[in-house]
Amino acid sequence: MEIILVISLILLLVLGALFVIPRSNNNGKGKEVQSRNSGMTSRSYTKKEVSTHNTRKDCWIIIKDKVYNVTPYVEEHPGGDEILNNAGGDSTEGFLGL
Repeated sequence: MEIILVISLILLLVLGALFVIPRSNNNGKGKEVQSRNSGMTSRSYTKKEVSTHNTRKDCWIIIKDKVYNVTPYVEEHPGGDEILNNAGGDSTEGFLGL
């Protein structure tokens, strides 16, 4: 039952994070991010760069090779600080319940 709750909370996190930064699949190397406004590639990020965004005031997570800036959502997250467990890293397993 607890695992279902965790999965549900993570799902709500992703649905609430409408400010998704689309990512291309590039095997962990620098990944291109498309700009939401222009549809053009704006810059690429590495996992190392994403890892620097690991605090309550600057929180990015990776789910299935896509980066989500969830900073505005941290305080509203129904699971509390659970969202910070993988801040700056890959949250795919937690999101998918693996």
